Amino acid sequence: MEEIKAFLRSRQPVNLIIVLANILVFLVLSFLGDTESASFMAAHGASVTAYVEQGEYYRLFTCMFMHFGLEHLFYNMLVLIFLGDALEEAVGKVLYLVIYLGGGLIGNIVSILVDLQKGESVVSAGASGAIFAVIGALVFIVLKNRGNLGMYSGKRLVLMAVLSIMQSMTATGVDNSAHIGGFAAGFVLAFLLGAAKKAAAHTDFVDKG
Repeated sequence: MEEIKAFLRSRQPVNLIIVLANILVFLVLSFLGDTESASFMAAHGASVTAYVEQGEYYRLFTCMFMHFGLEHLFYNMLVLIFLGDALEEAVGKVLYLVIYLGGGLIGNIVSILVDLQKGESVVSAGASGAIFAVIGALVFIVLKNRGNLGMYSGKRLVLMAVLSIMQSMTATGVDNSAHIGGFAAGFVLAFLLGAAKKAAAHTDFVDKG
């Protein structure tokens, strides 16, 4: 128990709150019904192309805190607890929150636009679009500063992003559009918001130039 408390105390505050919020939402939804049911998730705030097209834009936000089953939640939170911490520590609470939520929303918008172009109406949920935004921002920061950010090098982050995208493309039931859109959004937001300068101001980079 003490190890768990120590681990939680060592986490970045905003990222930890986001992780706990995802877990809490999952527990509540699991109590109410089946989180692996598309109809149940659609009824409780998941993104549904047809509903968003009709004006239920709040779903683009609420779906970021919903997950299809325990495995989906576990994988996403495992990645987020470490990568989210790395980004928040580098750029601060406010900028991290903007990149996470903004990148996630843009990823979900891209997903909706792709579905509309295909003429499909899909039920989707998960934090992965926002997580890919975190990865995109980390890749930009490390490449811009030509070094390592803690344990993450530019090459390592790029490889992680490529492998994650490739894995999502080969898996079934995965929203690839949200992943790619989130990654691109995180990369661009980090550029527009000066995340690399913010990180360089209080982070020790190992020069790789």
